[in-house]
Amino acid sequence: MSLSSDSLESFFRSSGRIAIACSGGTDSTFLVHEGAKMGADIVPIIIRSQLACHGEVEGAVEFCRSQGVEPVVVDVDAMSVEGLLANGPDRCYLCKKAMFGAVTAKARELGCDVVADGTNASDPVEDRPGMRALAEMGVRSPLRDAGLTKSQIRRLSRTERLSTWNKLSNSCLATRVATGVRITPEIVERVGNSEDAIGLLGFTGFRVRTDGTDARLELRASEREAAVRRIDEIRKAVSPWFDDISISEVTRDG
Repeated sequence: MSLSSDSLESFFRSSGRIAIACSGGTDSTFLVHEGAKMGADIVPIIIRSQLACHGEVEGAVEFCRSQGVEPVVVDVDAMSVEGLLANGPDRCYLCKKAMFGAVTAKARELGCDVVADGTNASDPVEDRPGMRALAEMGVRSPLRDAGLTKSQIRRLSRTERLSTWNKLSNSCLATRVATGVRITPEIVERVGNSEDAIGLLGFTGFRVRTDGTDARLELRASEREAAVRRIDEIRKAVSPWFDDISISEVTRDG
């Protein structure tokens, strides 16, 4: 057993009842899997809000149940979070405070001793407002503490035959709206529905960015050429929500 595995096992053995914030991504699902495999007393907590990407909550619930653990879903009205809708440079901080505030409140209600998240050793922590919020609330990051990087977690997840081993990284829908543009339920819905429509065309790992009026499609480099060829299909797919969409020169790693 590696040092990182020893560290992770020590966390689960010594932390009492553990609430795990589970987004359904590769990292948090691996953490849930490891806790369940070790027989730890874990409670996956899943946040459902207007900013969650479509299908993420359902996927997270399904994964937890596949591990023999019943998750708890907590509803958060993101549109009522003071300051968040202004979409200023502190948006991520305010969002994390609200979401993990709900997680920690539910964890206390359920008698949990520790709240943990899926931050890994590859995630930058400097100058990240969301990370600052987690630190302020005392949220533990056992994957990062164990020195496990994203690539290691993917490799271990694949070895364990987890369906999320190669899941592409995602982020909440608020990140699609340009800083300073007010976030509204209508903008969030338009972006989410547009991404659903483009996903049905077979594209993956992309983002629909907007300034509130125009839309830009940000793709992985491997899919950009195909998107250029199929731009008419893409425009037709998003036409109920945006009059037009352009393909960004910026590409994504995944």
